[in-house]
Amino acid sequence: MESKLFDLTGKVAIVTGTSRGLGQFFARALARAGADLVITSRNPDTLRPFQSEIEAIGRPALPLALDVRNYESIQKMVQCAVDHYGKIDILVNNAGCNVRKPALEVSWEDWNLVLDTNLRGTFFVSQAVARHMIPKKYGRIINIGSVTCVAGYAGLGPYGASRGGVKQLTMSLADDWGVHGITVNCLAPGWFKTAQNAVLYENREWVEYLCDRIPLKRPGQPSDLDGAIVFLASAASEYMTAQTLLIDGGISGGATRALPKTK
Repeated sequence: MESKLFDLTGKVAIVTGTSRGLGQFFARALARAGADLVITSRNPDTLRPFQSEIEAIGRPALPLALDVRNYESIQKMVQCAVDHYGKIDILVNNAGCNVRKPALEVSWEDWNLVLDTNLRGTFFVSQAVARHMIPKKYGRIINIGSVTCVAGYAGLGPYGASRGGVKQLTMSLADDWGVHGITVNCLAPGWFKTAQNAVLYENREWVEYLCDRIPLKRPGQPSDLDGAIVFLASAASEYMTAQTLLIDGGISGGATRALPKTK
């Protein structure tokens, strides 16, 4: 297989939500593959150390303010990115949040925070970027979902609803924009330790329970996602769209352990 299939040299990638967590790992992987970056946070000053890190590996990284719950903020970020680089080839909709509560305790405000960030934000950032991709007849949009795109978990009602919506939205946008040379896919990580869920990993019994349910017997490491994000951003995935790619160690398969042998 030719290495140029995964070469992102000359491509411009926006990765939203890069002040911490998996967003930074996605951005690093794209930069190492040759992409020029736009990195975002509600407070762009928090991006300066990460900007320096990316520049140290030889790629530019433009830090921009973005609040995905604010329409004007989205439009301004996208326009600044286009003004700086002249185009946008790749969008990674990573910005997200979670409120972990029993269903009876979820407030109206909790619901709106999670859905507005994870689902509405993903749509309107995609829409703003697609307006610039369509004239160029090229684009890669990667929506970040989770295993909750396909499975439900107690205490994650709004989050699961938002991620299930991202999966459905991915298919709709892929159908809308495929004629313009834009692919839209969803990258759905399984259980990875992040700032949002770090408290869960402090419970040894919970970690053991989780690992028992994962066929590969461990939670994900951020580097486990490097190949998938580059694949979806590159020429290697040219004929793939409307898909949800689960990188979850097999937990979505549903089995927890091998069945006992029968005589």
